[in-house]
Amino acid sequence: MEDKIGVFICTGYGISEAIDTDALAEVATGEFNIPFCKTIDSCEDRDLDFICKEIKSENLKRILIAGISPRRYLEDPFPEDVFVEKVPILEHVVWCQPPNEEETQEMAEDYLRMYITKLQKMESTKPFKPDEPFSNAILVVGGGIAGLSASLEASKAGYQVHLVEKSDKLGGWLAKQHKSIPTKSPYRELENTGINEILASIKKDKKIKVYKSAVTSKITGGPGLFQVQLRPSNNGSKDVLADFKVGSIIQATGWRPADPRGDLFDIESKDIIRNIELEEMMVKNGKITRPSDGKEVKDIAFIQCTGSREKDFLSHCSSICCLTSLKQAMYLRESSDDSRAYIFYEFIKTPGHYEDFYRRAQEDPGIFLTRGEVAGITSNSDGKLVVNAINTMPGEDIEVKVDLVVMATGMVPNSADGEAIRALEDAKIKVTDGESEKQKEDAKAKVEELKIHEGTEILNLGYRQGPDLPALAYGYPDSHFICFPYETRRTGIYAAGCVRQPMDGIGSREDATGAVLKAIQCMEMTARGEAVHPRSGDTSYPEFYLERCTQCKRCTEECPFGVLNEDAKGTPEPFVTRCRRCGTCLGACPERIINFKDYSVPIISAMIKAVNIPDEFEEKPRILALMCENDAIPALDLVGLHRLQYNPFIRVIPVRCLGSVNLGWIRDAFLAGYDCALLIGCKYGDDYQCHFIKGSELADTRSDNMREKLEQMALEDERVQLHQLQISDYDKLPEIFNNMGEVIEEIGMNPFKGM
Repeated sequence: MEDKIGVFICTGYGISEAIDTDALAEVATGEFNIPFCKTIDSCEDRDLDFICKEIKSENLKRILIAGISPRRYLEDPFPEDVFVEKVPILEHVVWCQPPNEEETQEMAEDYLRMYITKLQKMESTKPFKPDEPFSNAILVVGGGIAGLSASLEASKAGYQVHLVEKSDKLGGWLAKQHKSIPTKSPYRELENTGINEILASIKKDKKIKVYKSAVTSKITGGPGLFQVQLRPSNNGSKDVLADFKVGSIIQATGWRPADPRGDLFDIESKDIIRNIELEEMMVKNGKITRPSDGKEVKDIAFIQCTGSREKDFLSHCSSICCLTSLKQAMYLRESSDDSRAYIFYEFIKTPGHYEDFYRRAQEDPGIFLTRGEVAGITSNSDGKLVVNAINTMPGEDIEVKVDLVVMATGMVPNSADGEAIRALEDAKIKVTDGESEKQKEDAKAKVEELKIHEGTEILNLGYRQGPDLPALAYGYPDSHFICFPYETRRTGIYAAGCVRQPMDGIGSREDATGAVLKAIQCMEMTARGEAVHPRSGDTSYPEFYLERCTQCKRCTEECPFGVLNEDAKGTPEPFVTRCRRCGTCLGACPERIINFKDYSVPIISAMIKAVNIPDEFEEKPRILALMCENDAIPALDLVGLHRLQYNPFIRVIPVRCLGSVNLGWIRDAFLAGYDCALLIGCKYGDDYQCHFIKGSELADTRSDNMREKLEQMALEDERVQLHQLQISDYDKLPEIFNNMGEVIEEIGMNPFKGM
C-alpha cells in the first residue's frame, strides 16, 4: 500500500496576496491526485500542531509544506517516521518575484510539482546495522600533552582508551621542558610544567590502556568498527603487540622542530642552537652552557622566525616561538644579574593574557628587544659570535657579541600525507608496468618527486586512497577549517594538538577536549546509523547495483573521504560508516548504479522532468539551477530576505553537494526542454569552503565530459555554466540568474523544446 501524502499550503507572510494558493492546491489534487490538501495560516506554533494532528488523524506518511525556508523553522515537531518536505515558496518565489504575475504563479506551481514528485519517488531509509557490534573505545595515537589530555577527557566521559606512544616515555615535548610559560593570572612568572601530575593520573586510570614503544601497523574498517593492530616501534619487528577494535581515533602525534641552520647562515658553529636544544640543556644541567667548550653562557642572541614565515621554508607562524624566547631569556636572567638577552624579531606574537608576560620581559633591564633583521653571524678571535642586525627599530644597524645564538625554529607536524604515499606507490608500479615508454618516464619523475614521503606512514590505514590522512602544505591534515576544525577527511579520525595546527600547551589541552567530543559524537551517531556533519542525523547511505559496475574506479578515486576500497578487479567495496552522505560517488558514476533511497539519479531526474515546459512559441525559457544545499541555497534564502528580484524562469533544485551532480541530469534537462543549466556550488581552491571538500572542484573537473555531451547533442557550451559562491555573496545570484536569460537571447531556445 502506497504511503498517503498530504500537502499543506501556507497563506501567511503575504503568500496568498502574491500567488493564487487555490491554483496551487489544484496542482496537488488535480495533476497529482493528492488525496489530502489544506491551507495553513503560518509555519509556526499552532499551525505546526495542527499539521501533527492531521498526520495522526489522516495517517499521513509523507507531507509537503509549501511556505517558508526549512532554515526558518524554529522547531521540527513531526514524527520521525514521516517524510517532510518544506518548499520555500516565500523566499524563492514570493519575495523575489513581482506579485500576481503569470510567471510568478508558474514558478510556485513548478516548485510544488518538483517536490511532490520527490515525495512520491523517495523510499524509506533504515539506519545501517552491521553484522558485528559497534565499539565505543577510542584509540589515541601520540603520548604528548594533546594525547594525554584526550585520554583523560575520554576516560572522564566513561569511554575506554587505547593510548599508543612511539617512544618509551610519555609526555612529549612538555616532558622535555624546564619550565612552562605562565598559564594563570597574573601571567608574569614561569611555572612548573605539571607533567608529573598528568602522568600520575594516566597511570592510575583503569580506563586507559597504555602502549609504549609501539606504533599502529594496520587499521582497517571504519567508525565504530576500526580494527587496530600494533607492532613494536624500535626494532622494525612485524610482531603483533595487540589487536583490538575501536570506534574512533584521535591522532595527536605532535610536532618536530624545523632545522633551517644550513639554509640561513653561512657559518657553522656548535654555539648556534635551536630553542628546543636550549630547553633540553636546562632540563639536563639546570644551566645554560656553550656546546663548543662547556663554559657558562652570559649573553644570548635570540633570533625569531628562523625559517618560519618564509615562502620557501615554513610560510606559517608557529604560535609559541616568541613566548618560548621570552621564557628562555628569563632562564638566562635568573642565572646571573649581569647576563644579557637580545631578542631580534620582525613581529612579537603574545596573544591574549600572554601580553602581560611580554610586559614582564620588557621590564627586565637585562632583556633587550628590538625589531630587526639578522643579516649575518660571524665569530671573532675570542670565541664570541657576532650578530649583525639591520633595519632595526632604533633606525641604525646593531652589532652584538654573544656566547650563544638561539634560533626560534618553527613547528613541523608529525604527520604523513596519505594521498602522496598512495601516488608514490602507483607511480612505482607504472615505472615497470607502464603502457608506454613515456608513461614509464613520467612515472620515474613522479617517484623522484614523491620519494620524500617513503616510509613516513603513521596510522597505516587500510584505505584505497592511502595509509594516512590527506594533508595540506607543510603536512597539516586537510579539513574544512572554517566550519569543522577538528575534522579530517577520514570520518571518525580526528586531529588534535600541534599535528592539526601550531599551538601552545593550553591550546593543545583544549584542542584535545574538542577532538574527544567529536570522537564520542561520531561513535554515538554511528551506533544509531546516523551520519555526522554536515548532514548530521542522515540515515540514508549509498547503495550499489554492482552487477552493472564497469570497474571505472571513478567513485573510489573521487570520494573525498575514502569511503570506498576496491577489490583486485577494481569493483568498489563500500564501508558505510565512513560515509558522510555527500553523494560524490553518485555524481561520479557514469552507469548511474549508485543511489540513496531519498536522493538518487531517478529522483532528481524526475524532479527535473516534473516542471511544466512551455513550447518554443511562448518565449518562456526554463533554466535549471542545481545548487549546493550548504552555501548556495542559504544564499538564495538571503536573496529572498533582501527582496532582490531575478529572472522568473529559473527553477532551482537543491543538491547535497555539487560533486553529487550526475551529468545525466544535464542531459535529461535538455531533452526535457530546458534552455540552460546552472551549477552553483561552494568556493574551491586553496581556501576552499566546500563542506564536502572537493564538490565544486570535481564539478569543474567533470566539465570536459559535460562539454562532450553538449557537443553530442549539438548544443552550445554556453548553455551550461558553473559558478562558485560564498554564502556572503548572495547579492551576486540575481546577476548570475539574469545573465543566463541574456545567454538564451543570444543563442536561442533549446532546439529539443517541443520534441
